[in-house]
Amino acid sequence: MKVRIYKDAEQAGKAAATLIGAQLIRKPDSVLGLATGSSPIPIYDELIRMYREGAISFAQATSFNLDEYVGIAEDHPCSYHYFMQEKLFEYVDMRPDAIHVPDGNAENPQAFAAAYDWAIERAGGIDLQVLGIGRNGHIGFNEPGDHFIRGCHVVDLTESTITANQRFFENRDQVPRQAMSLGIEAILKAKTVVLIATGKDKAQAVRDAIHGEITPQVQASILQGHPDVYWMLDEAAASLL
Repeated sequence: MKVRIYKDAEQAGKAAATLIGAQLIRKPDSVLGLATGSSPIPIYDELIRMYREGAISFAQATSFNLDEYVGIAEDHPCSYHYFMQEKLFEYVDMRPDAIHVPDGNAENPQAFAAAYDWAIERAGGIDLQVLGIGRNGHIGFNEPGDHFIRGCHVVDLTESTITANQRFFENRDQVPRQAMSLGIEAILKAKTVVLIATGKDKAQAVRDAIHGEITPQVQASILQGHPDVYWMLDEAAASLL
């Protein structure tokens, strides 16, 4: 694992965006795995700047997002479909038919999840996967448990995740209790993983994932076995290393 520590979230985001930009320059038709949440926002801000300056293009790229809430509409301001449009897709040249986000309202969630995994395989797998990390060590919405789940699946969100995400909603009751998440297998199959973590509240999860045992109680710890992982941290998130 390659651990990189930066002064603040903005610098960490710019450094992560540079890795993604280099990936697009090297392989314009890259398959990108994308993440939502507050941590990746500086990444997307920098990618938009790079695109506007003509340094990169998304025109040949394909994207697959990690997850989506179950039970809220795609145009809901807190949905991850909405987030990705607002934070990235509206401002770059990625083709609409090349954008994929899990369907949290699928009539048959199991069938959709299997089809989502197959679509990633058919696209050639993920070239570069962007990840955040939850306070409980989750990646995607793969929550702490007694095993690692391989495929895309619907997951019950833990109380700590509901609490952490409450800030995006008007009140706790509005936070969805389930999400659809990419499984661990597709993440581990990504050729490169770029995980960004910022803020003091992520420090314990970062330490446990990097220096702790590999355990499904800290899902991000599985990345210790990946051959090409970048941990992009600000000083606060790295404070317990």
